[in-house]
Amino acid sequence: MPRRTRRLLVTPALAAAATLLIAGCSDSSTDSQDKGQPPSATNAGPSPAPSAEPATLEELAKAVGCTKPKEAGKTLDFRQGTCKAAGADYVLLTFDTSKGQREWLDISQMYGGVYLVGNRWALSANPRSAMDTARERLGGAIEEADGYGASPSGS
Repeated sequence: MPRRTRRLLVTPALAAAATLLIAGCSDSSTDSQDKGQPPSATNAGPSPAPSAEPATLEELAKAVGCTKPKEAGKTLDFRQGTCKAAGADYVLLTFDTSKGQREWLDISQMYGGVYLVGNRWALSANPRSAMDTARERLGGAIEEADGYGASPSGS
């Protein structure tokens, strides 16, 4: 399994544990994000309008050209799957709440990475160009982070 794919599979487990810790420390007031749009990100160009209902893992997989995602797990607030299509490796995630999605992204981005983010779903792909193609089909915004303590690449 490629190193990047392994890292993308480990990161959600860490994010889930941190989310549970954070959730236990926060107040239980209603989150206005759950009724709003997906988190914003800097991204040039229009994207398809988001649907009112979030996409399922299977719908995300179909949109990127996978026949069926391999489910990598279900946690308290999200489902994760992986698949390969057209020479790209995808990690697909769907979230039960917008708040859970934002917490997962905030924690995951500490480790760096690029994510295509939509209405209670996110995906990452290697090569990155596959996310541009996925964005044309799914909409969403591309969020990118270098991560804390990330070492510079040698290229």
